[in-house]
Amino acid sequence: MTQTLTLAKALNAGLRRAMADDPTVMLLGEDIGRLGGVYRVTDGLQEQFGPRRVVDTPLAESGILGTAVGLAYRGYRPVVEIQFDGFVYVAFDQIVSQLAKMHKRTEGAVTLPVTIRIPVAGGIGAAEHHSESPEAYFAHTAGLRVVSVANPQDAATVLRQAIACDDPVVFFEPKRRYHLKGEVDPDVDLTLAEPMDAARVVAPGDDVTLVTFGSLVGTALDAAVAASDEGISVEVIDLRSLSPIDHARVEASVRRTGRLVVVHEGPRHVGLGAEIAATITERCFEFLEAAPVRVTGHDVPYPPARLESHQVPDLDRILDGVDRVLGRVAVPAGSTTGSTTGSTTGVGA
Repeated sequence: MTQTLTLAKALNAGLRRAMADDPTVMLLGEDIGRLGGVYRVTDGLQEQFGPRRVVDTPLAESGILGTAVGLAYRGYRPVVEIQFDGFVYVAFDQIVSQLAKMHKRTEGAVTLPVTIRIPVAGGIGAAEHHSESPEAYFAHTAGLRVVSVANPQDAATVLRQAIACDDPVVFFEPKRRYHLKGEVDPDVDLTLAEPMDAARVVAPGDDVTLVTFGSLVGTALDAAVAASDEGISVEVIDLRSLSPIDHARVEASVRRTGRLVVVHEGPRHVGLGAEIAATITERCFEFLEAAPVRVTGHDVPYPPARLESHQVPDLDRILDGVDRVLGRVAVPAGSTTGSTTGSTTGVGA
């Protein structure tokens, strides 16, 4: 039954359905039981399923992931909540050295179906280690799937798909979009649902392909609307999956538009945008009318809350990227095409 839910409530509904369908699904995390999580994503689940399936853990991310590895090895499907994005580094060894490697190490004999939920990115005025974008670390690691949801329906459906997947999945939730509302059917038949590793065109266009994911999908859609006021038709693609990346969907779009802008909150250097730009350049070189442009976070540690508006790509910086790829803004000599500094004048600058 379709209902209007926030993204956070949709995640809750997805977890509830997954736990009802499969008794091997269990949740682990700090304050996820009695409190219902910092963002209340797990609210009510311990009351319904009990403390043996919704487990309040000590404040030790390495211990939480280590426990999840053992549980998965014994046939469970653990879903781990990392309270904030910057806290996941403590468990980095368990994720990249154990979760990502075990299937290959055992020649396919062992699967570790662990889902790691991580509230991610900035825009909420939080303290250090609460607003980071660590997706490139995990996307670089063979053996992990990495997904990022941008709307309530995907939050419910892709989370269920991740839990049902036999591969370990890093599941990014854009924390500043937790209150975004939308129509959700939490009981979608997963056999009929769009695969979780498929990108999606969320706004069609003909002049520029704009690729992003997570919290910036909404901003990209706003940019497409603003660009249309100047007669520019922008196609917005929500990647959804960051590893593997659906390059074929992006390639098909760029072959039509001839122009590519990639947007993400993480730092520019060795970010997801570089991989997408390089791959599309290799595949679509003869179709490109301009070099791909990246609009990203700056290559600095995440700044204090009062400065984060300068770090997170916003409407004006995305529109500046569109202007650059269209040749409407000259790139200063010696600068990098698509510089994250950009002007703030938007389309028509």
